[in-house]
Amino acid sequence: MKALVCRKPGELVFEDRPAPGPPGAGWALVSISHVGICGTDYHIYEGKHPYLVYPRVMGHELSGTVTAVGEGVAIEVGERVVVNPYLVCGKCIACRHGKPNCCVSIEVLGVHRDGGMCEELLVPADNLYPVAGLPLVAAAAVEFLAIGAHAVRRSRLAAGAKTLVIGAGPIGLGTALFARIAGQAVTLMDTSRERLDFAESQLGFPVIDSASGSPVEQVRERTDGDFFDLVFDATGSKVSIQAAFGYVAHGGALVMVSVIKDEITFSDPEFHKREMMLIGSRNALRVDFDHVMAAMRDGAIPAAKLITHDTTLQNSLHDIARWTHQKSGLIKAVIAF
Repeated sequence: MKALVCRKPGELVFEDRPAPGPPGAGWALVSISHVGICGTDYHIYEGKHPYLVYPRVMGHELSGTVTAVGEGVAIEVGERVVVNPYLVCGKCIACRHGKPNCCVSIEVLGVHRDGGMCEELLVPADNLYPVAGLPLVAAAAVEFLAIGAHAVRRSRLAAGAKTLVIGAGPIGLGTALFARIAGQAVTLMDTSRERLDFAESQLGFPVIDSASGSPVEQVRERTDGDFFDLVFDATGSKVSIQAAFGYVAHGGALVMVSVIKDEITFSDPEFHKREMMLIGSRNALRVDFDHVMAAMRDGAIPAAKLITHDTTLQNSLHDIARWTHQKSGLIKAVIAF
């Protein structure tokens, strides 16, 4: 089978690899249909991913069709599915407590082991969710949207909360969309005027351009001095995360959606004065994938607007390299097989 391999930073090649063998008990073989290209994939190509060993077949935002199943698998051959790319042990404390998204020994397809930028992939059958009528191209967007849906569910704040999402990339936009579905009054903040224009004109969000003046003063003015009940940071920026503490209202919460390989600091007196909550959010659960697909079917998620670029497996060799640096107008790109 054909596979797109990142042999080392800056080097993408096609390889002919043996087709996966027949699935064992509890596993299924999936013919890949579409792969969403994530910021993680661009970072792998650039050599900026902190937890990666090369060479690697990238790709963890996956949809496809089941072509073979092993013993004990309930899902049927021919089922169109979205792939949950988080492979877990099922035995650690997190898994026992129903939180496999933060499994102690989690492996993510396309990061810790080879992913879906190939023609066929063996996957645990429990990681396959029927798309139930969604187009497979839209199903390739489910995983990244589930990250935001999970973060909103983690926040625990009720409808009506004044909410700020920092970072208008795909994860931030997904978070904002699901915060709005939860009934929150959502504002988006970013330094990119282009991203903010998209969020405002295409998705209908009020925005704050943090490059056009003091962010904290803009937040103060926008909220009549109260600041935001709920703040999500989806930037992957240490500076942004640390600044986000100052945007939270007294009694509010900060949810860290992005992750950085660094330490952050904050003022403990300010933290306690606000009696604020600091919440980490990692990956997503089955309930989040189901919530995303239901929202897509209901028309609450405009997947067609979010998928701004597409390519083929053959052309992806050059397009990934190009889009790593040319991101004008790019929200989400999808490879069609």
